[in-house]
Amino acid sequence: MGYIHCCGGLRRTRTFSLAPQENYILCEVDYLEKCPVCGHKVVQLTRVDSDKKLSVVRKVNVKAEQFFEKLKKNLICEIKPISYKKQSGSKFYLNYNEYGIKKRCYSNLRSLKIGLVENSELKNKSIII
Repeated sequence: MGYIHCCGGLRRTRTFSLAPQENYILCEVDYLEKCPVCGHKVVQLTRVDSDKKLSVVRKVNVKAEQFFEKLKKNLICEIKPISYKKQSGSKFYLNYNEYGIKKRCYSNLRSLKIGLVENSELKNKSIII
């Protein structure tokens, strides 16, 4: 799924792969049925040539419909995004030992004091030589 910049925002589009023309390596067509703000129909053809130069052709409204009809015969397939499931949270917990008590850290790693041992002899005594 591609995006087209229209009315100050990126709008989701349907993306189609196009058979490469003459000296082009990659050709893609982005098709926006209707912009939610202005209601325009937008078609954008993006091509990359052998020198890795990018060229963009963009048409709006009636010209977009005519342009898309002309390109329909060269369309190979629609490019669909890969859907993946996001995990809401981690299942990893850091077990640590603070003052001889086993604890479990869920998220705040900055406040950990790992390896502290309560020792009354070392508290407030300074070494005088």
